[in-house]
Amino acid sequence: MTSVLYDAQGPRAKRRNVLYTAVFLVAIAALLWWVYKSLDDKGQLDWEKWKPFFGSEAWTTYILPGLKNTLIAAALSMVIALPLGAVFGIARLSDHAWIRVPASVVVEFFRAIPVLILMIFGNALFAQYSDVTSDDRPLYAVVTGLVLYNASVLAEIVRAGILALPRGQTEAAHAIGLCKTQTMTSILLPQAVTAMLPAIVSQLVVIVKDTALGGAILTFPELLASVSPMSSYYGANVIASFTVIALIYVVLNFSLTSFASRLEQRLRRGKKSTGAVLAPAAVGGAESAGTAV
Repeated sequence: MTSVLYDAQGPRAKRRNVLYTAVFLVAIAALLWWVYKSLDDKGQLDWEKWKPFFGSEAWTTYILPGLKNTLIAAALSMVIALPLGAVFGIARLSDHAWIRVPASVVVEFFRAIPVLILMIFGNALFAQYSDVTSDDRPLYAVVTGLVLYNASVLAEIVRAGILALPRGQTEAAHAIGLCKTQTMTSILLPQAVTAMLPAIVSQLVVIVKDTALGGAILTFPELLASVSPMSSYYGANVIASFTVIALIYVVLNFSLTSFASRLEQRLRRGKKSTGAVLAPAAVGGAESAGTAV
């Protein structure tokens, strides 16, 4: 008996795979035990280092304000980058060179620059050529860098999603008299959104995580930047602080991906037909009615 991808395993291969699995599990258990002992020997698992996170002071003073700034920067970047990326992605598919070429240059340029450099340039530009205060400047710089980079990446996602659709969709739309704008907005984009959603959500998760770059370089008071003052205030519990912050990132990004998965399933269910099979008489009746009209 064979599978589509590979031949079915024989008795010897099954025994070998079981052995490999057992060895791997033992190695993982040994590694976890070594990590635990190392942390325990250095006092990183003492209750005093974890106690602050079970009270309200650490959360209201350090963690929640940092989480609020992270969510603000990520939300602003998403709201701006999504429509901007869609516009540039569609512009790259234009038949007019004066639209397609500049859009391609912009997308390729900002997609090739690291987002951290864009944040640093944005911070310098706001400092020299705007009236933004020094307190608000890190937020503006972080959002600017995230928007420029991620809008370019999202533009490529949109373009690839539209090009992945069968050409028959476009030809059928033109056959019934739709112009290219109507074809794009009514036929292609609604179908491409479902296919693009996993890639779009992955990029949104990247936006949330990249806000930490602003805290590391531009002193933006986001979630990860709260580790340094928090660990200093509570007695150098750096491992505990990083662990709690990492868990918050995991919960935040998992919630985003879970919501997107449910949305994708709902969109796919909404596009499925009822599966009902029409009788020949019903089809013939419909054709007769169409002919009479």
